[in-house]
Amino acid sequence: MRAIWKGAVTFGLVNVPVKLYSATEDHDVPLHQVHDADGGRIRYKRVCEVDGEVVPYEHIDRAYDDGERTVVLTKKDLSDLPAERDREISVVEFVPSEQIDPIMFDRTYYLEPDSKSTKAYVLLRRTLEETDRTAIVKFALRQRTRLAALRVRDEVLVLQTLLWADEIREAAFPSLDEPAKISEKELAMSAQLVGSFEADFAPEDYEDEYQVQLRKLVDAKLEAGESLDTAATFGEPEEGDDEGGAEVVDLMEALKRSVAESKSKTSSRSKSSSGSKSSSSSKSGSRSSGSSSGSGSSSSSSSKAKPRSKSRKAG
Repeated sequence: MRAIWKGAVTFGLVNVPVKLYSATEDHDVPLHQVHDADGGRIRYKRVCEVDGEVVPYEHIDRAYDDGERTVVLTKKDLSDLPAERDREISVVEFVPSEQIDPIMFDRTYYLEPDSKSTKAYVLLRRTLEETDRTAIVKFALRQRTRLAALRVRDEVLVLQTLLWADEIREAAFPSLDEPAKISEKELAMSAQLVGSFEADFAPEDYEDEYQVQLRKLVDAKLEAGESLDTAATFGEPEEGDDEGGAEVVDLMEALKRSVAESKSKTSSRSKSSSGSKSSSSSKSGSRSSGSSSGSGSSSSSSSKAKPRSKSRKAG
């Protein structure tokens, strides 16, 4: 496997240098389009609408159109964005693993330690295992800010990118507004049927039947001599090979400082909250004291109170 990204997982002041690898791959039989009359390869060209010329990929920029104006964004513009330059996978919070809805999962990546010492990597892995927590992280990859879940699989840290909340559609189906009536007998029979199918899940027991049949069809046509002499195309693209972050030397010191910093923030928030309550109580007490002194005033002062009462009504 080839690393597609290098950076570091950071939580508090702890820094874990890592390499990112795609954890999955496509097993589909590679097919391309041809002309049905003569088997000629169909290719798509990037043609400029202004001069009609075919434009090489390296001369293609991106643009945004608001309906009236168009602004061009160059490759340098995009690469200079702070999020794109950032090489950190920042832990936002640690959450109970069961709180993450599987519908949010997108792509999966493996994280390999990118340091001579694997101590910080192993510490993070064991912490996630023993606390039964999943780390919610944010990072930038391929010109997009990603939200992801960091968890453990077979003693390896796994990063699963998550869909953003507004990317998940609401399931609103009028046909389900009035649920069908299910009898206890029907429910019991259905449970019995489920019981007859019960088993431990073994992914290796399943295969993609369509792809198997497609491969057999391709092989049969090759044997029958129906193949065409066509050149292979599209080589493997080379990904950038950027350097990751530096490793924190004293891991225990970084942990202590991170915990102390977290406690300090919590204490500050608590003091701020209690201070605001105390201030509110003090103001309330002042208002009560003012009203008491007003009620206990002499008759001469009460005669002066009438104009003030009128002025308040006028105001």
